[in-house]
Amino acid sequence: MPSYFKRFSLLLLTFIFIMNISPLRASGGEAEKEKPFDIKEMIFSHVLDSYEWHILTIGEKHISIPLLMIVKDERGWHAFSTKKLAHGHEHNGFYISQTDPYKGKIVTKNAAGEIIRPLDLSLTKNAASILVASIILIVILLSIASQYKKNPLRSMKGFAGAIEQLTMSVHNDIIKPSIPNDYKRFAPYLLTVFYFIFFNNLFGLIPLFPGGANVTGNIAVTFVLAMLTFVATNFFGNKEYWKEIFWPDVPVFLKTPVFPLMQLIEFIGILTKPFALMIRLFANMLAGHMIVLVLMGLIFIFAAMLGVGAAAGVSVVSVAFSIFMVLLDVLVSFIQAYVFTMLSSIFIGMARAEHHTHKVHESTEH
Repeated sequence: MPSYFKRFSLLLLTFIFIMNISPLRASGGEAEKEKPFDIKEMIFSHVLDSYEWHILTIGEKHISIPLLMIVKDERGWHAFSTKKLAHGHEHNGFYISQTDPYKGKIVTKNAAGEIIRPLDLSLTKNAASILVASIILIVILLSIASQYKKNPLRSMKGFAGAIEQLTMSVHNDIIKPSIPNDYKRFAPYLLTVFYFIFFNNLFGLIPLFPGGANVTGNIAVTFVLAMLTFVATNFFGNKEYWKEIFWPDVPVFLKTPVFPLMQLIEFIGILTKPFALMIRLFANMLAGHMIVLVLMGLIFIFAAMLGVGAAAGVSVVSVAFSIFMVLLDVLVSFIQAYVFTMLSSIFIGMARAEHHTHKVHESTEH
């Protein structure tokens, strides 16, 4: 086994151990008797968004990075640190709800004493992670671009060379064949989407700061990405694209106003394309995170049911499978970014394609 792989595996084991140090400490003392291990709470506390960036827990001490709260109620706008709401504290009438239907969300009370949700524009963990990851990604890509600008004929090696090969692969193998007419117009957007998804996928696999946020496993993020492709597809669609939707080349009785079956099917297709993009990315990335957490949670479940000895035996298998799943998720991170970019390119290319008979007519003239 190569030495670099051994070092990576050891580092990964250390990360996983630190990430789970809180439930491990609680499994053998008084805390376990008072509050049994809840695997559901453990999983959702990791995969859901939050108002603070939790790093680790040592004993009863939680080490977190406070974020900025920005809310608006009937009194106006308010901005303050999430540290003021830690441990169930209340600040200026705002607090984090511990019960449904607003569990985990910031709430306040109106003049009638009713619990309501204010307009919430807070910088959450996922939003902060997007900013951090985007800044790092911009710095990396601009630094490589500046190297090319200084010496365009230079052959890049190492990390810069890998980025060059990855960029050219996506550009030449996905974007250019899918949008043959004007691929240069959409290449910047599609390459940006690819790197944004790929980099945030990888960032989410790192359990410690600045990683650990489940950005692409958040359906709100994948919804925005899918809507961007939806806008690019339909806003820049040519007349042939819209003709195929409102008056497709099928028998007249299938597209007349009396029974517009094909128009209905085509319209549904407009909506199902971005929906498929959104769900595919969201489900695959969320599932990867949850599988690793379930495997780690088995250790504490066996400890609670059968004792420390059983947990020690299960931990070997759980950690081994967790490492395998994390390594598999690295591959899945690339595949999901690749597939999202490929499908977006195909959808845009279909909306920009010229009519087949028109192409044949042009080729005959030439």
